[in-house]
Amino acid sequence: MAEQDVQVTRNEQANRYEVTVGGVLAGFAEYELRDGRAYFTHTEVFEQFGGRGLGGVLAAEALSDTAGRDLEIVPLCPFIARYLTRHPDFAGRVAWPEQA
Repeated sequence: MAEQDVQVTRNEQANRYEVTVGGVLAGFAEYELRDGRAYFTHTEVFEQFGGRGLGGVLAAEALSDTAGRDLEIVPLCPFIARYLTRHPDFAGRVAWPEQA
């Protein structure tokens, strides 16, 4: 998989980040915006695109964009929560569900 084939974009109408491979939707990370926070509720990479590391690419780009928009990250989705525990780069921007 060539790097230029993978793209992550924010789809504001659908409240989700989308990862595409060669222009084909491969997965998404859904969020809800409330009170200056982005609540990540569900992340999915479609089965036919599994095993390529796309979930990590999607999480990294989505969280980076969210932090860059000065929003606090609330990881309700287990995948996003797991990613955040393994990548402390966003520690100052995270409100764990019990804190939110």
